[in-house]
Amino acid sequence: MLDLFSISITTIHYGLTSLPAIIWLSTLPIILCIPLLVPYLNPAPPPPRGCRRLGLAPSQQSNLHDEYDPKYTHGVPSTAADESGHPAWRIKALFTYPIKSCTGVELETAEVIETGLKYDRLFCFAELMPSTNTSTPSQWTARTLRDRDFRNLALLRPEIWVPDPTSPSYSPNLPEIQSNGVLIIHYPRLPTNPLTKLLQRLHLFPTTTTSFTIPLTPPPSQTHLFPLHPVKIWKDSPQAYNYGHLLPDSLRALLTYDTTVPPHLRRPLTLFRACEAHHREIFRCAPRKEEIGFQPVTGFADAYPLHLVNMASIRDVAGRCGDAIPQLSVRRFRANVVVQGPGRFEEDAWKRIRVGGVSSSSSSISCGKNSEKDNRDGECEGGVEIHTVCRTIRCKLPNVDPDTGIRHPSEPDRTMKSYRKIDPGDRTNACLGMQLVPAVREFTLRVNDPISVLETGEHFYIKMLAPGEKVEGV
Repeated sequence: MLDLFSISITTIHYGLTSLPAIIWLSTLPIILCIPLLVPYLNPAPPPPRGCRRLGLAPSQQSNLHDEYDPKYTHGVPSTAADESGHPAWRIKALFTYPIKSCTGVELETAEVIETGLKYDRLFCFAELMPSTNTSTPSQWTARTLRDRDFRNLALLRPEIWVPDPTSPSYSPNLPEIQSNGVLIIHYPRLPTNPLTKLLQRLHLFPTTTTSFTIPLTPPPSQTHLFPLHPVKIWKDSPQAYNYGHLLPDSLRALLTYDTTVPPHLRRPLTLFRACEAHHREIFRCAPRKEEIGFQPVTGFADAYPLHLVNMASIRDVAGRCGDAIPQLSVRRFRANVVVQGPGRFEEDAWKRIRVGGVSSSSSSISCGKNSEKDNRDGECEGGVEIHTVCRTIRCKLPNVDPDTGIRHPSEPDRTMKSYRKIDPGDRTNACLGMQLVPAVREFTLRVNDPISVLETGEHFYIKMLAPGEKVEGV
């Protein structure tokens, strides 16, 4: 009996150590994982027909690739030039954010329209909030990274594709062309299998992504599918196109993943597109229509068409909260225009600046449609006059890491509040960056365009106004 047992053990041992068995045992984990992987296989969709992608090429290095270089911790004279011949005070990077609170698209050249950078904050997510008054209906309310349950907005990566007549597949009859282009939205796919969830938590299973496509504007033949609804953003409620029928359920699940509310009790969530006929007019702190020839407006941006930050200012904040966040990226502050050259917080006193001009290493910037008016006193000279209307009052949104969606419990908000409560109009919140209103409606910005200061002075932040309320005498 003992001999038979020994023979059996020897046979099993031989079977497990033989070459076929080794091959089988080594491939078994892969075979077992195939059922888990199948739902996550999502080949990249073909590029939209007749279109080209806006932004830096996938292989192109970001203009913020060296943002942590110590050279940005101090300013340089505005009359200097660097080793490449570019002006010292210049645009370092440009970003447009097609969907509010989602990943931005970095640009080398950016068209500016009356609402700000073209495509900027064109879309936003909104949640249907029940009314506290039984006599009024529920209200769609814009949601951002400020909201505790929506930190995963940071993980959505939009791509802008616009019509390109030089494309071999271009045809004016294509749906992609009739909708003035498309937005491809990439987002992480949530695990549905318990084993997959466990493996992802242990970093043993890759996070996969999926995507869907939406039209940049409602197609003329399908406008009935995009009804207009009021969307509450701060104290305004502009009418906007409802894109809800195009949202995948998996995206809704991702955006409400962290909420403590059970799935069956969660409020409806949808995506809205700004409507050109219902832009929000800007009165507080902004230049008057009589001064610049038109009424400033914006779409789903918080308050103003453009937002600027200074590299030296960001690095100053980063140096003060480096223990909590070793690498505080400029991208946390979601600016359209990132400038380099000025010393830390010099922008606090800017009242009017000129961007571009004959000293630019790139092509001169057009003064836009009001060039004759804006060329008064020689202030244009090939550049664009921009009013720096107020400081940017900061909330806790920069606490969210733009790469992971993880929210730091206190930084950099706590550090900024310790020394940046500087505006007499709001002594409770910190300031970083400047809000801009161009003196012309349409022009172009380019990386490396020079920045020059036309006027400095005092700023006073004015609280958000009620709809239709105008600021008088400010």
